[in-house]
Amino acid sequence: MTQNRKNLTAFLDDLYRRYNHRKFISHDPLRFACRFDEPADAEIAALLSALLAYGRVTHISNSLEKLFALIGPSPYDFTIKFDRSKSAKLKDFRHRFNTGDDLSDLFYVLKTVLKRHSTMQDFFCESYRPEDADVIPALTQFVHSLLDIHSQISGSPPSTGLKYLLADPAKSSPCKRLNLFLRWVVRDDAVDLGLWRSVDKSHLIIPMDVHMSRITGSLGFHSHKTATLRTALQATAGFAKITPEDPVKYDFVLCRAGITGSKSDLNAIENFAL
Repeated sequence: MTQNRKNLTAFLDDLYRRYNHRKFISHDPLRFACRFDEPADAEIAALLSALLAYGRVTHISNSLEKLFALIGPSPYDFTIKFDRSKSAKLKDFRHRFNTGDDLSDLFYVLKTVLKRHSTMQDFFCESYRPEDADVIPALTQFVHSLLDIHSQISGSPPSTGLKYLLADPAKSSPCKRLNLFLRWVVRDDAVDLGLWRSVDKSHLIIPMDVHMSRITGSLGFHSHKTATLRTALQATAGFAKITPEDPVKYDFVLCRAGITGSKSDLNAIENFAL
């Protein structure tokens, strides 16, 4: 290991020690899933929170507060019993590019999945293979299967809004929100939920957006100007050289440092180039 990589590892471990605590999720969409003690509720809440985690932080927070107020005390029960009356509750919901109709389509799909498989983990693991290099093949099949279920139960192709919620890795999308969901439910530490025991955290991919692309570019993990699946894979490979068993370990703390960190933290991130 080069001296610079040793320095980077020490820096990242220091960020992890300082920021990897639940008190720092107060503005993170993960906090909505943390409200639920039952794993079945937390799993659905995590998926919904991750899928709507785009746009301004305050807008995300407001939209999720409204959605969970409509859903009530049990996201799992709301989903498994989803019907026209529950769909009507969502009629006026809107979050940027997505409408209540998009969410109704999603809930009907999730209801079908839960009727057939009991949990989203069981459904995901139909496609997950431990021998794969990462979760991308499973995530691709996961998305395609969800969209196929929509077509089967509705008799029509998925809307643009539903396809926006369920981004497709096969189209080079970095799938930031779905990879964020996987981080939350697979990893188990002071922040992440650790609900899924059947997926290896070493297979996870960094949730990549413009902000994380800039950070990981500064760390020398890639030279891309845009956040694509290739960017996410290269950034993940960079982190895997440091923590191969847990390449997304530092995702949360880097995001927190970028938002709430000291000027010295931000300068340090900008000045690391491997």
